[in-house]
Amino acid sequence: MSDLIAKTAIDRRLAEIVTPAIEDLGFELVRIRLMSGKLKILQIMADRPEGGIIVEDCATISTAVSAILDVEDPIEDNYTLEVSSPGIDRPLTRLKDFDMWADYEARIETTELIDGRRRFKGILRGIEGNEVLIELDDGKEPVTIGLEFEWLSDAKLVLTDDLIAEMLRQKKASGNYDANDFDEIEESEGDEADVADETPVTKH
Repeated sequence: MSDLIAKTAIDRRLAEIVTPAIEDLGFELVRIRLMSGKLKILQIMADRPEGGIIVEDCATISTAVSAILDVEDPIEDNYTLEVSSPGIDRPLTRLKDFDMWADYEARIETTELIDGRRRFKGILRGIEGNEVLIELDDGKEPVTIGLEFEWLSDAKLVLTDDLIAEMLRQKKASGNYDANDFDEIEESEGDEADVADETPVTKH
């Protein structure tokens, strides 16, 4: 499992527990994070393989995941479970994401310095083997470089008009589109994702 999906040891353990339940429902785990604080928050992002997850789907996933976590009990303290869509400017966490979202703008960060830099912003150009291809335009002629997938520490799409249009197309295709979607997207700009289901979990 890539570090982009689950960064820490506890994240990876939680991913192992919840992934089968999520996949049995026909969805895919995009990212999982256990956020520490006064009250821990377990954030799960999920999606359909073809995209287009809706609020009711998140509630279904939340119910299934809660049942599994109640049995396995991997988190000692009280926590809140948040299940959401990946959002419009979604994180890219799997190699196939970079192929699926080719021709859209993305920001990528690497764990080590690559040619003196860790941050890259440009147009995704798919994948080649285990490399992510990104076209950079740094004021000169555009150049496409390859970054090994295992080098990546963070990656997400950049919110653009083209990306918004594609998200609305997906909503129409899934039958979940209405005229208010334009307003919803404008309001959600800058948000990582729309949290669709929150479940407080209290230990006794």
